[in-house]
Amino acid sequence: MSFTLPIGSSAPDFNLPATDQKDYSLSSFSDSKYLVVFFTCNHCPFVIGSDAITVKTVAQFKDKGVAFIGINSNSQNTHPADSFDHMVERMKENDFPWVYARDKSQDAAKAYGGLKTPHFFVFDENRKLVYTGRGVDNPRNALESEVNDLDRVLEELTEGKEISIALTNPIGCNVKWDGEDAHWMPPEACDLV
Repeated sequence: MSFTLPIGSSAPDFNLPATDQKDYSLSSFSDSKYLVVFFTCNHCPFVIGSDAITVKTVAQFKDKGVAFIGINSNSQNTHPADSFDHMVERMKENDFPWVYARDKSQDAAKAYGGLKTPHFFVFDENRKLVYTGRGVDNPRNALESEVNDLDRVLEELTEGKEISIALTNPIGCNVKWDGEDAHWMPPEACDLV
């Protein structure tokens, strides 16, 4: 079984279908200097509550070479609202400015150690992990948040500064696992949640 990706690790590769009918891997983002991989879904109130602020972050950093891919790894067996068809509908309704990909096998979530929705992983120009954790401190009501860790990290990264805090607790719903992994959590998860 996998673990939560440690700071300094290389980004695990993936090959996932997205709502725009294209398949994406790490090489799909080779034109972008930096990459944010985040685990998300359709139904979680923490995701829905923070979508608007994530949209603002994407707009703020898109021209600074930061690409974003949201990955939905939730089981559609236990949560039918997280099916690929519902992802396509949600993207049509919201027109999010990121790639929205489906990890039906849940292999990407296990490779990264995605614990929650949302859970952010920020990679530098060498695709080394420089930050993992929450986006904001109140994702359910993001506009009431006092701390935006994702913005802070991306500002530090794009300005060539040292990352002041590289690890925070992701705040959100647990990733919904399939079958025998239904209650799976990485060994290090007890340190993070």
